[in-house]
Amino acid sequence: QPQFVESGGGLVQPGGSLRLSCAASGFALDAYHIGWFRRTPGKEYEGVSCINRRGDHTNYPASVKGRFTISRDNAKSTVFLHMTSLKPEDTAVYFCAATGSSSLYCDLADFDGWGFWGQGTLVTVSS
Repeated sequence: QPQFVESGGGLVQPGGSLRLSCAASGFALDAYHIGWFRRTPGKEYEGVSCINRRGDHTNYPASVKGRFTISRDNAKSTVFLHMTSLKPEDTAVYFCAATGSSSLYCDLADFDGWGFWGQGTLVTVSS
């Protein structure tokens, strides 16, 4: 069964850094675009990054651009999210997901197209 397992979350002070990992199993990671999303209580999912299946295109919203970097290692079936200059508003549960879209590029706006959701990993940014 296709699934992701996210890890690497924790408590970090404002301005700090974390690297999240997302291990895939049950499917061929290199056939999918991969995205990271986050959710806080009472809010909708927010896409924070995606990377296309070839790894040569990434996409970020303005809220995290320049601070977050997504990368993938298809050989290890793992996707990473390196987060720097963290802010209290980055506090959320972070999830990874996949889409088999035929486009060459990943699209965070097409939320319904994403699947294989993991359980998430909690990131708390607080002093």
